[in-house]
Amino acid sequence: MRHRRPSSARPSVNGLGRRLKRGKVRPGGCCGAEGQRARMVRSLYSIAAVSKNMGIGKDGGLPWPPLRNEFKYFQKMTMTPTQEGKQNVIIMGKKTWLSVPEEKRPLKNRINIVLSKELKEVPQGAYLSRSLDEALELLESPELANKVDLVWIVGGHSVYKAAMDKPIHQLLFVTRILHEFESDTFFPEIDFEKYKLLPTYEGVPTDIQEENGVQYKFEVYEKSI
Repeated sequence: MRHRRPSSARPSVNGLGRRLKRGKVRPGGCCGAEGQRARMVRSLYSIAAVSKNMGIGKDGGLPWPPLRNEFKYFQKMTMTPTQEGKQNVIIMGKKTWLSVPEEKRPLKNRINIVLSKELKEVPQGAYLSRSLDEALELLESPELANKVDLVWIVGGHSVYKAAMDKPIHQLLFVTRILHEFESDTFFPEIDFEKYKLLPTYEGVPTDIQEENGVQYKFEVYEKSI
């Protein structure tokens, strides 16, 4: 299968050594025919800010006012690898990619992969894959296999759901916005029989945050296999 390469140079590697649970990789297949095509990751990391009514987006943006510190949290978590000299991957759908201001794309210091069956042109500075499985397979390519550390899912709904349904170890980093906001895009339902709320997680604050009149808190859920 041929994968499309980015049309500009990759951002430089961020060498910070924040201690997140490490997403290890081993070759091989997964359960089912579709899974056998994909790179076998041991962990996927999803991160999202979610309102009380499960909203994550409105009209191509966020439903709530700008939350600078929450965005810094997103940046720090997704940007910081556990191994010096490697980069984290962020995987997103086309709408999520387009919601990022053009001058901010690609998101720096991370390998950006956009999922779309419609795009004909490779997004500048990113890779293009047709599905999550194809994106994970891309990470096994000679070009990327030795560069990748953690694999982060950053939206939108269908990409989160595809990741959350995979039968592998997962961590969900959910920012709970403690208000309802009108939304047109929503986070998938979390199966709390499978995903357990962790009482603490290193580096994640446990107290309620507030900025711009909006209260929120950080949560981490784990699905063990």
